[in-house]
Amino acid sequence: MKEKRYIFLLILIAVLLGPTHARNLEPTVEQALASLKPQHLGIGEIKLKSLSQQKGNRLVIVMNDEFSYLPFREELVKRAYDTVRSILPKNLRHKKLAIYAGGYEISRLIPFAENHKRFAVKCHRPIVEPVNRLYTPDRGLLNRHIALWQSHGFYFEQSLDRWEWQRARIFQTVEDLYTQSYVMPFLTPMLEQAGAYVFSPRERDTNGHELIADNDNPATYRETSAGKERWKEGGIGFAHRQQVYTDFQNPFTDGSFRQTHTTTDPHKEIRACWHATIPEGGRYAVYVAYHTVKNSTDDALYTVYHKGGKSQFHVNQTMGGGTWIYLGHFDFEGGREARIELSNLAREKGRTVTADAVKIGGGYGNIARRVNPSRIESNPTLAAIDYTDQSSGYPRFTEAARYWLQWAGFPASVYSPTQGENDYVDDYKCRGEWVNYLAGGSSVLPDSTGLNVPIDLAFAFHSDAGTTLNDSIIGSLGIYFTGKERKVYIHDVPRQVSRYLTDAVLSQVTDDIRRTYEPQWSRRGMWNKSYFEARVPEVPTMLLELLSHQNFADMRYGLDPRFRFVVARAVYKGILKFIAAQNGYDYTVQPLPVSHLRTEFTGANQIRLAWRAVTDSLEPTATPDRYIVYTRVGNGAFDAGTLVSDTTCTLTIRPDSIYSFRVTAVNRGGESFPSETLSLCRASNEKEVVLVINGFDRISGPDSFEVDTITAGFDTRKDFGVPYLCDINYIGEQYEFRRHIPWRDDDDPGFGASRADYETQVIAGNTFDYPYLHGRSIVRAGYSFVSTSNEAVAEQLVDPSRYRMADLILGKEKQVTMGRGTSGYAFKTFDRPLREAITRYCNGGGNLFVSGAYVGTDLWDNHEADTLGQQFANQVLHYTWRTGQASVSGRVKPAASPFARFGKLDFEYYHTPNAQCYAVESPDGIEPFGKGSYTIQRYGENNISAGIFYRGDTYSTCVLGYPFETIKSEVQRDALMNAILSTFNENSNDR
Repeated sequence: MKEKRYIFLLILIAVLLGPTHARNLEPTVEQALASLKPQHLGIGEIKLKSLSQQKGNRLVIVMNDEFSYLPFREELVKRAYDTVRSILPKNLRHKKLAIYAGGYEISRLIPFAENHKRFAVKCHRPIVEPVNRLYTPDRGLLNRHIALWQSHGFYFEQSLDRWEWQRARIFQTVEDLYTQSYVMPFLTPMLEQAGAYVFSPRERDTNGHELIADNDNPATYRETSAGKERWKEGGIGFAHRQQVYTDFQNPFTDGSFRQTHTTTDPHKEIRACWHATIPEGGRYAVYVAYHTVKNSTDDALYTVYHKGGKSQFHVNQTMGGGTWIYLGHFDFEGGREARIELSNLAREKGRTVTADAVKIGGGYGNIARRVNPSRIESNPTLAAIDYTDQSSGYPRFTEAARYWLQWAGFPASVYSPTQGENDYVDDYKCRGEWVNYLAGGSSVLPDSTGLNVPIDLAFAFHSDAGTTLNDSIIGSLGIYFTGKERKVYIHDVPRQVSRYLTDAVLSQVTDDIRRTYEPQWSRRGMWNKSYFEARVPEVPTMLLELLSHQNFADMRYGLDPRFRFVVARAVYKGILKFIAAQNGYDYTVQPLPVSHLRTEFTGANQIRLAWRAVTDSLEPTATPDRYIVYTRVGNGAFDAGTLVSDTTCTLTIRPDSIYSFRVTAVNRGGESFPSETLSLCRASNEKEVVLVINGFDRISGPDSFEVDTITAGFDTRKDFGVPYLCDINYIGEQYEFRRHIPWRDDDDPGFGASRADYETQVIAGNTFDYPYLHGRSIVRAGYSFVSTSNEAVAEQLVDPSRYRMADLILGKEKQVTMGRGTSGYAFKTFDRPLREAITRYCNGGGNLFVSGAYVGTDLWDNHEADTLGQQFANQVLHYTWRTGQASVSGRVKPAASPFARFGKLDFEYYHTPNAQCYAVESPDGIEPFGKGSYTIQRYGENNISAGIFYRGDTYSTCVLGYPFETIKSEVQRDALMNAILSTFNENSNDR
């Protein structure tokens, strides 16, 4: 409305002034076009550069670059022209009007216009293709290749003779790790589940173990033969002959590779087999290495044998030879052999298949650096120092791209453009060079040497620096480059397509953030600037500066995994829409995870699993049409899944085995992230069936605070937050909270400065898999169990009255908000529907076990007091809150009570960040309330009540102020669960 009134005023002025020359219109036109800028667009001042009458009856308006930063679409272009025409005097209205910005007529700035020349890429066989994929994402990113990297990384600074981060340690993270928390757990899987193959110039596995199996090491490699079919020597290849590698040493030239011909006859099948003993059970990435030769096969069949069975892949060996090619992450059992096989069976006989090496796990950096001789020559005083080669001592996933690329066999010209003189420069330059070497020889870069991969686009994920005086949000910036001398890609496609990519992604990111968590999120400019990462790649490229990691207001969002999911999904959607437009097909966005998951027994050996699809309010195409049910038996790994068309399925189980399930939604765009994991078990000699209710679905950032303009920060001692699965960017606590302290150096970064004692560690978060852990202890106590989500109980999709005993998992569930709190609060422990369901259950004679770190704090001392919730805790569950942050020792001991089974149970729970289980830094002190309720446990260092047991006339409850699943000892967990269920039984028999 304000814009319309403003334009009307300009029209009125133009009418009053009457006929005029073009130059007299300049202020009016400038103001009119500047009025088109949305309020949330933080792009600087829009100015008119020139307005001139030209030959051909043309009136040409040239605006500054800031005007080109507007997200132009057909509607906005039309408004711009209509606005100018409406204020032109009569003597100029007949002229042909053209408005330019950033060197282009503004209709050329529309990213998805039909008349644009497209960067279309055809690839019928991608570099890696799963053999038995259960869905075909033909409206997603099927057969697409994306070069994706996160900013910076640990590097060797020659001027200081030390390894260091490229950015400062601030707000509990460092940019070198922070952007990984978007790319590795969220963005990369989204792209892969849409069908893309994602290349990374940095290690993508956080596992500290690394195993190498190679044809040059007979202890890790063997071959089979069939008649005359044999493997034979191929040429120079990989060998792992050194613990560390120094300047320009290439492990891919230290050994050999093997080769043979493909066959279509199963009787002539021969295999190359790699094997290595897994030192510690867990999840490992698997990479393979081979060589591209003349007549290479495009469907080499690899099989990975792992804890969940086997997974097979066709690898197109016509591309990607001579480096590590990622196949996927797999679960392996500690102490057992991992096995990877390569077959010569193919769809076409007579082609060449090659076999070199296999890498399992991420490991630690093995590139050693030292001060370059040229630096010593230029400063003779350094000659007195005895410099030695130094490796980082850090996990490889923390290191900069320059070091991964050397370990991965890329030429020194790619990873070290400075020829070893400056690792910092090498790192930011090598990423663009890496893209071109990947694409070299392919259809997108046919005249260059490289790995022959047809790369569709390149994307660099950064966070920016800078603060605001009023602590407002700095927001998001996109950077691209359209070139100076060379302004086209292959087939004369204008480099302007990089602007279209930038606009698509930046628009999606800012729109989604504003619609979900922060309506005032700022969209900054789209800079057409000659940044090396944007300038060098010969494919459409965008550099995203998401937010300022140095600005507290930005990081109150940026440390929350929910925000990271939304941002990563927005980037994925922008990339998808760009590639679909460039290649002329309709896109579909992969669905959101399902909810309301629940299980039940329907017979002696029959179970029913049900769930609910989730509507994506941001994307109408993200509707599921089918689902995949993944199954795990015992402590194994999940299988490859079963495709189902409905939101329910019936399965047969074996007695005495714990079955676990998770569900994903699929459509033609791809596969969603998984649901929570639910488990069940039918015990042969069951005493009865226990209902396990999973109420712990919180993921969030750490607690934050601000005191006017004096102090602010993140308080992990009060609430560390809850990472999604695990945290790979936490470095240590913030220790500088004074806002006025400035940055002086990366070692003295001022406000926000943080410790470094956790920066090499992976911190456990919410695995959404705790019904299995609770259920295992339930089964050992002699009971069967089923499990359900708390939402299904609250909405009465599950009837708890069918079960005489229930176990409610609350973990670190607690009401939290994000940033300024405009999106409200989430993750309340006991919301009204759940309270009502529990009240009905207990009043009907149900016995309830509850454990969680905030069972009291969330009702008494969080956001605002919940009077009805407090009454529920007092009168139904029979406890009251005494204090939050009740213990820092992580120890619990028994208290004298009428319930003898608890009398000898003392144990430890995880209370500091670690890799095994999320930490409980602020457990609750809770006390008995009312007749029949007693303290059964106390915290070790202060005797504050840690748990209560209530025996009533019709039901019993047990409530713990710390989560059951965080108890370190499995034996102690079993003993405690047995004590709780046995006491429930005793009390029921007494009533």
